[in-house]
Amino acid sequence: MKAPPTPQKDGQRINRDIRVREVQLIDQDGQNRGVVEHAEALQMAEEAGLDLVEIVPNANPPVCKILDYGKFRFLEQKKAAEARKKQKIVEVKEIKLRPGIDDHDYDVKMKAMRRFFDEGDKVKVTLRFRGREMAHQDIGYRLLERVKGEIQTIAKVELEPSMEGRQMIMILAPR
Repeated sequence: MKAPPTPQKDGQRINRDIRVREVQLIDQDGQNRGVVEHAEALQMAEEAGLDLVEIVPNANPPVCKILDYGKFRFLEQKKAAEARKKQKIVEVKEIKLRPGIDDHDYDVKMKAMRRFFDEGDKVKVTLRFRGREMAHQDIGYRLLERVKGEIQTIAKVELEPSMEGRQMIMILAPR
């Protein structure tokens, strides 16, 4: 019968959880002490009143640092929260057009599109054909080319105009 596998812990291993004979040690002042026996490194950490924390477990030997683990975890959580706060979820906004769109309506749609790009969102331009308009797909294609030409300075084409059923679709992303 085999011994049950040791459960994997989330995060860094500390103190006696580190199961290697030798470690690359960095002391509390940030000085590299070189390769040291695990027991010696643990003793140095205890004398300083700090913890031995495995920083780079995949290295050979693993890199360990003497530091206050509670403070280290707090700073890591703070960094992760800051990164989450700065993250922007890119949404795909949709602008619907028709082949016979009037100039003023077209300008309103372009203004909305520019606003979406300023906010950092992608835009899906959908051109819907009805009835006999399907026979004049070239008009729709020219309209999408016009859109592409007007916004080429602020956005790039992610998906060229293509037909999907009764509608022509183009996806644009901000530069």
